[in-house]
Amino acid sequence: MKFKWEGVMPAMTTKFTADDSLDLPAFKHNLRAQLNAGVHGVILGGSLGEASTLSQDELQLLLRETVAEVGDSIPVISTIATGSTRNALLFARQARDCGASGLMVLPPMRYKATEREILQFFESIAKETDLPVMIYNNPVDYQIGVSISMFETLLKYDNIQAVKESTRDISNITRIKNEFGDRLKILCGVDTLALESLLMGADGWVAGLVCAFPAETVAIYELVRAGRTTEALELYRWFLPLLELDINPQLVQNIKLAEVATGLGTEHVRLPRLPLSGEERIRVERIIKKAMANKPELPDYKKYLQS
Repeated sequence: MKFKWEGVMPAMTTKFTADDSLDLPAFKHNLRAQLNAGVHGVILGGSLGEASTLSQDELQLLLRETVAEVGDSIPVISTIATGSTRNALLFARQARDCGASGLMVLPPMRYKATEREILQFFESIAKETDLPVMIYNNPVDYQIGVSISMFETLLKYDNIQAVKESTRDISNITRIKNEFGDRLKILCGVDTLALESLLMGADGWVAGLVCAFPAETVAIYELVRAGRTTEALELYRWFLPLLELDINPQLVQNIKLAEVATGLGTEHVRLPRLPLSGEERIRVERIIKKAMANKPELPDYKKYLQS
């Protein structure tokens, strides 16, 4: 499936039952809400999807079920997050076999690789697959960054097409645009910098709180794209306390609690994660409750949806 690296792409949470099995009905309920809101793609198996606790069989099942549900309406992106190049190549082949439209690839995990090793890792995957690739650049959380000079090397591969920009340096968007133009698409990977990133020229938003608030998230993107910046800013100001739940070590628990509040999920997480408790739970519930009580009426953003 050919597609553009543009728009809102939810980093989907993985739904579990009380007995720790995949909860496919709950997952599909959320997925249909994303589709109805007008998201432009979905990403499976990322950090928010608790990928480190999923087996490859579970991830492949989620991929197949998602592809079957969405058909050709939007792209389905599979995440590769592993410390082994051999496993990365295997996962790329499996993702393609399951019908994935593209890959989001993290640098080698659990090993602080050298620049030469990082380049070889990404290049090996690009050579292995014909799927389009988005590189996840998050030096804050993963202590490994992909520099402009590294991208210059990587962009000799036509299927390396996008970056999930999570450096927290808003000027890096301009830096990338100045250097590569539209050759490297930029998707913001930090919820609290989404509006700023879009205004600076980012092509899309890999979002987290979209899992609980799909319409509000897509509305911000579409309003910016339509030049209705003032309305987007008003909505974003309301949204920001919720978006800050994404830049937190307990982002999975936070967002799943928000999904419960909006009727789009359950609170079940997979060990070693535990549901929020104590003062932190009270704090997060207060943020969600306040946002829900002051939820704005959305403009008719769907008339701007990309075909």
